[in-house]
Amino acid sequence: MSDAADRNTTQPSLQSRVIDKNRELDNKGLLRKRVKVILDTEHANCFEVDDLPYINFSSNDYLGLSRSANVIDALHKGAQDYGVGGTSSPLVTGYNQAHQQLEQVLCQATGHEAALLFCSGFSANNALMKSLFNDNDTVLADKLVHASVIDGLQESGAVIKRFLHNDLASANTHFERHAPCALLTESVFSMDGDIAPLAELSALCRQYNAWLIVDDAHGFGIIGDKGLGASTLAGDIHIDAQIVTFGKALGGQGAAILGSRELIDYLVANARHYIYSTALSPAMACAVCAAVEAIIERPSLNEQLQQNIDCFIEACKTKDITLTGSTTAIQPIIIGDSARTLAIAKRLKEHGFWVGAIRPPTVTQGSARLRITITAEHCAEDINAFVAVLADILQDD
Repeated sequence: MSDAADRNTTQPSLQSRVIDKNRELDNKGLLRKRVKVILDTEHANCFEVDDLPYINFSSNDYLGLSRSANVIDALHKGAQDYGVGGTSSPLVTGYNQAHQQLEQVLCQATGHEAALLFCSGFSANNALMKSLFNDNDTVLADKLVHASVIDGLQESGAVIKRFLHNDLASANTHFERHAPCALLTESVFSMDGDIAPLAELSALCRQYNAWLIVDDAHGFGIIGDKGLGASTLAGDIHIDAQIVTFGKALGGQGAAILGSRELIDYLVANARHYIYSTALSPAMACAVCAAVEAIIERPSLNEQLQQNIDCFIEACKTKDITLTGSTTAIQPIIIGDSARTLAIAKRLKEHGFWVGAIRPPTVTQGSARLRITITAEHCAEDINAFVAVLADILQDD
């Protein structure tokens, strides 16, 4: 019998592996499942699941731009002008004036020389890591960087060193010991909502002649001058590569890598995600342009979001609910145990409030949490009602 045949008789079948893994995850309360939501076309942050209504406190549409009339009109006109799909790879005939205009708008907003569009933030992060680094490199990353960054680094072959979350002393120690060629962080961390000390990290990178790479997925549209992201924060910040995603505050879909002209030219020639994928929809590029313009021209969007965040924080303080200190739209409440987190989220749903129950491996063991997100489209009445119910559930739990 051949080695291959012998392996086939001793290893479980693929079907058995799938069934066993599903059962294992289900027993641990970690089996993820999709939920079909029926959106309320008249009321933002409202939807139905199985004919039951909910107020949504788990959306990343922080400014409500996914439902903006101007953004929708731009998407419609873009589809009329350029068609719906990208039609081919950007290196064939999939790159047109709609894509170029969005790249220029993003560069003007952030101060970078050039940009490259991708169909998702995961793809952009993954492509940058795999294309830029190799097994001769040592790279330093915050302990809590996104899975797309870690996956890309692992596939690149680079040596990965992790510094303690937002800890400058830890980062400095790793620079002294390992001489990494780049440091990777997020601007606003997706599960904690805290902001990285970018000015200080930038200074460290300059000191050690390393690149600073920032995943600005949850920051662009929210932080910085006019909400224009990490590169516009106060302080002397130089970012060598900045990833902006369109599916959060911009309300769309897709992403961009921003950096020097040399970096973008290098990625065009080497990033397999870019070379072998159909281009981002030109209609979506038009919509994202309109969303960036809305952030610049309508500061009231960010002002309303901040009012709602303040309202939530104050309501929690009044009800003695412990928060993490986040000042952004992402407001986690650490529960710890996965089963308990799921149970609390279920009870919130029974009262008509939908909140994400985040468990390992998305977060570390023992830090399961409710990931509450506030948007500009929430109202004080709904926020206060939600906090009152949450306080009662936590007290009874």
